[in-house]
Amino acid sequence: MENKAQSGHRLVLVPCPYQGHINPMLQLGTFLHSKGFSISIVHTHFNSPNPSNHPEFTFFPIPDGLTADEISSGNAVAIMFTINANCKASFKQCLTDRVTEQEPQNKITCIIYDEFMYFSESVANDLNIPRILLRTQSATNFIARNTLIRLHSKGCTPFPDSMSLNLVPELHPLRFKDLPISIFDTLENVLKLMANGHDVRTSSAIIWNTLDCLEQSSLAQVQQQCQVPIFSIGPLHKIATAASSSSLLEEDTSCIAWLDKQSHNSVIYVSLGSLAFISEKELFEMAWGLINSRQPFLWVIRPGSVCDSDGIELLPQGFSEAVGERGCIVTWAPQMEVLAHGAVGGFWSHCGWNSTLESMSEGVPMLCRPCSSDQKVNARCVSQVWKIGLQLENELERGEVERAVKKLMVDDDGKGMRVRAKDLKEKIEVSMKGGSSYHCLNKLVELIRSF
Repeated sequence: MENKAQSGHRLVLVPCPYQGHINPMLQLGTFLHSKGFSISIVHTHFNSPNPSNHPEFTFFPIPDGLTADEISSGNAVAIMFTINANCKASFKQCLTDRVTEQEPQNKITCIIYDEFMYFSESVANDLNIPRILLRTQSATNFIARNTLIRLHSKGCTPFPDSMSLNLVPELHPLRFKDLPISIFDTLENVLKLMANGHDVRTSSAIIWNTLDCLEQSSLAQVQQQCQVPIFSIGPLHKIATAASSSSLLEEDTSCIAWLDKQSHNSVIYVSLGSLAFISEKELFEMAWGLINSRQPFLWVIRPGSVCDSDGIELLPQGFSEAVGERGCIVTWAPQMEVLAHGAVGGFWSHCGWNSTLESMSEGVPMLCRPCSSDQKVNARCVSQVWKIGLQLENELERGEVERAVKKLMVDDDGKGMRVRAKDLKEKIEVSMKGGSSYHCLNKLVELIRSF
């Protein structure tokens, strides 16, 4: 798509302040900027993006009213309720100031907001500014969330253990245990937040970070339920390849030099994302399982991801000696660069949607260990729908870890997954180069220019 400079089109983007939501929004902003739109980012003080990483954008921080105790609790559900309660007035003031001072040739054309920053919609409505909703999770997860809300309204939750392995009617192959229940708060609060995020209200369209080739039936089902157009334009990290890093954590790029020394497809990359956490016992079992697998590994151990510690100091005695040069441990990695590296042959992931898309886009098969929410839906799809990975479902135990790593990395089963992953990578590339995502991007740009 050609780049046509557009004067008079300023877009205001409102990202949700978590890594898996900030990245897609800023990637979308980078793409829209390349189409000639001016981009303003309105964001909370909590988990504020670094403006210096995106000098082409204008950033406007707004107070979120979060206390230190709320932030330290790590309760993402409670934090989002607080943000939505506190940010409406400050966002309205921010936009009013912008509207007052704006020049006719650079007026605010549209507000694009994350589904969990739903206060944005009512402010846009008050100021009579068109608005578009961004959903950063999969369409299948959206349907699963709707199902969970409906089951709860009928009094069917919580599910008894005897139901956990049963398939959910009309959601094959999802089981009741795969439904996106969060570990961060009560089921009632989680479902209330989901319901608030699901309400399209008066938005003109919905942008989805997914692809037709991955979720055609789910997207068709969603469109049937929606009164507004939906644009499946993913994967967003691929449409904004020139985007600077928007990582909230400092990336350790030294691991790339280590990867350069490894054999093709030999390394399993282990990263459980920006929010998931494990116990000290699970860390031990992962460590010994990786050692015993004899496979090279790049392992991200995020500070605070293990029992509120740095994690690395909890590794078992003798670990470093047993691993030697076969392992590399960092506190955070440049994930897209890692997954694109020829030495990486597998990805042990929590299966957040961004990580799942990034792995599929590079043709890397996955070892899935979901923690919460949509991760369980994604892991089930990876293993049972796209068949490009394995899911670790039982209590983590070193023998099971060793077997799973070997199965993914060296056994025939893993080779079949790698073939299917490469095929999926090619379908994604076709989608971006003249296929469904390409056409949806064109239609989205046309819609915004029509406002």
